[in-house]
Amino acid sequence: MAASPGSRPISPTSSSAPSTDPTAEPPRRQRVLYGRRSGPGLRPGQRERLDRLLPRLAIDLPAAGALDPASLFTPPRQRVWLEIGFGGGEHLAAQAAANPTVGLIGVEPFVDGVARLLAQVEERQLHNVRLLVDDARLLLDRLPEASIERLFVLFADPWPKKRHWKRRIVNAETVARFADLLVDDGELRVATDDPGYRRWMLACLLGEQRLDWCVRGPEDWRDRPPDWPPTRYEKKALAAGRRPVFLRFRRKSRTAELATSAE
Repeated sequence: MAASPGSRPISPTSSSAPSTDPTAEPPRRQRVLYGRRSGPGLRPGQRERLDRLLPRLAIDLPAAGALDPASLFTPPRQRVWLEIGFGGGEHLAAQAAANPTVGLIGVEPFVDGVARLLAQVEERQLHNVRLLVDDARLLLDRLPEASIERLFVLFADPWPKKRHWKRRIVNAETVARFADLLVDDGELRVATDDPGYRRWMLACLLGEQRLDWCVRGPEDWRDRPPDWPPTRYEKKALAAGRRPVFLRFRRKSRTAELATSAE
């Protein structure tokens, strides 16, 4: 889940003075996160699990070059799914349990949610989960094209104030990057209960020519598919009387794109 509106910016990477060594690697691009990285309520058991389990699952991003997501898992997984902003981890853990041959990468900058997911990973003995506790855009920059089979962005912070819209994780730039990363016939799933963000996301998604909206009628966005586990944010929205929308987009074939461009 994205940060709360009005919070102070937080840099996920440390900054240092420019190197004078001409052979040195260029510094890692710095991104800015908004919100509090950790709440005050972590219990001793959660802290112990963070210290013990997270280092085994954490992704170490390369300073330069591409990161092969299949190689993050032992044995390597040929099918890799990515969830950006997994919140409390209910959806990611359920998908990992239901799809043990798939590698699940979860990105969440807030430690509270990471601690909740680690409890589920341990309880369910999930061996196909890897985590990045940082800004998702850092990972998006390092993944190679056509490396992700399914990508989820569920109930991200809508940042309702206009001056904050630039903070929305779903925007024209990231949607274009999603299309880069998805394999042919791969699927992008997004959900929101905010009407303004729904209109914004649809405009961005429908503007990406490499994606097709999987829709035949209203039930396709009103009803969550059976293989789409619920999250706490969906339950909160329904309890407050807000009806979520569930949007599915499929990646077009690259072969078809080349044939079309050659005509």
